[in-house]
Amino acid sequence: MKPIVQISLDLTNIDEALETAALAMRAGVDWLEAGTPLILAEGLHGVRKLREAFPGVPIVADLKTMDGGYLEAEMMAKAGATHVVVMARAHAETIKCVVQAGRDFGVKVMGDNMVCPDMVEGAKWLEDLGCDYVIHHIGYDERRGIAAAGHRMPSPLDQLREVVQAVRVPVQAVGGLTLEQAIRCPEFGAPLVVLGAPLTIDADAFKTADGDLESSLRLICEKIHAYGDVAVGQA
Repeated sequence: MKPIVQISLDLTNIDEALETAALAMRAGVDWLEAGTPLILAEGLHGVRKLREAFPGVPIVADLKTMDGGYLEAEMMAKAGATHVVVMARAHAETIKCVVQAGRDFGVKVMGDNMVCPDMVEGAKWLEDLGCDYVIHHIGYDERRGIAAAGHRMPSPLDQLREVVQAVRVPVQAVGGLTLEQAIRCPEFGAPLVVLGAPLTIDADAFKTADGDLESSLRLICEKIHAYGDVAVGQA
């Protein structure tokens, strides 16, 4: 599978999200994500606006669904999303409902293993229930809380190879990755690379002389796409 660059629009204003998305698409990003903050702020309206502005682009709706799975997935599909996110910690019936809605309305389902007691088993569980992708995710609050207690901040890279080898579906790693780490995800067998927005280009290697954000993002996309085919499930 060829690497895919996804930008997470973790913004709370649709106009700013549209502006950032346009910049990202010009730079070579493949997928747009209506991040959870954007969905909370703008809801279906935000997804519809993204679809109107970018008619041929895959759009991930990061719902983090925990209940009411069929209706949530149906609503986002009809608004223009091509991918929806359900949590592994949801009831099995919720995950099954999201998967069924995905089949009924032509959207792909991404299962998120955040806060699973066993992250590898959580990923396998999501695949077994029919998810098309696995998101291996260390949450924001979890990372900050552990670091505040004086412990090493966990990273999705810690178990990424194990997760990749445990499932047959494509894997995405999310949660506190630096740009350098995100760019390396295909080396671990995870072809879906997420870049967070608002964008902060903090890697010296990707800073352009004039500080042009779009040019920096283009360099990042080119580096990720240069990996070529990634053997899914065989890191």
